[in-house]
Amino acid sequence: MNGVIKRFWPLWLFLLLAALFAKALINIDRGVLDPHAIQSPLLNKAAPAFDLPALQNAAERVRSSDYRGRFVVFNVWGSWCVACREEHESLLKLQLERGVEIVGIDWKDDPNEAQRYLQKLGNPYRHVAVDRDGSIAINYGVYGAPESFLIAPNGVIVAKHTGPLTVEAFAQEFAPLMNAEQRR
Repeated sequence: MNGVIKRFWPLWLFLLLAALFAKALINIDRGVLDPHAIQSPLLNKAAPAFDLPALQNAAERVRSSDYRGRFVVFNVWGSWCVACREEHESLLKLQLERGVEIVGIDWKDDPNEAQRYLQKLGNPYRHVAVDRDGSIAINYGVYGAPESFLIAPNGVIVAKHTGPLTVEAFAQEFAPLMNAEQRR
């Protein structure tokens, strides 16, 4: 028996890993594991500072420090991103109907393509910063676009949403934090 285990150890290892993978898939399907719930180690810490060129005019700068004193959503996106197109209408609604201040961080994108994207679909952003090399996204721990961060008036990241930010997700995840702060 001992020889069988030694001889077929790769098979046993494969079967064990396959079983663990199948269990994880079943849990995801049941909603136990949320693939969008990638927590940020930066939650409740100061948001990384940035000073980037503005999309509309590279001579202008977009600085994270310009948004101190009020809630702001930093939204990492790109014109190449399919999921960003999915969330775009929600961002427009949040900005137009609810007055949410959204700052776009155009990630690893061609600025001309990004401008065409916003001209075609509408611009929900107060400002758009160009993060062409992706260094700011790295500082924020971005896994992929879109990702959104709620920054509190004191400059601390209080929430992160991975994937398209819908009006419903904003109402569940971001709005309660903003309302709690306003009641203080």
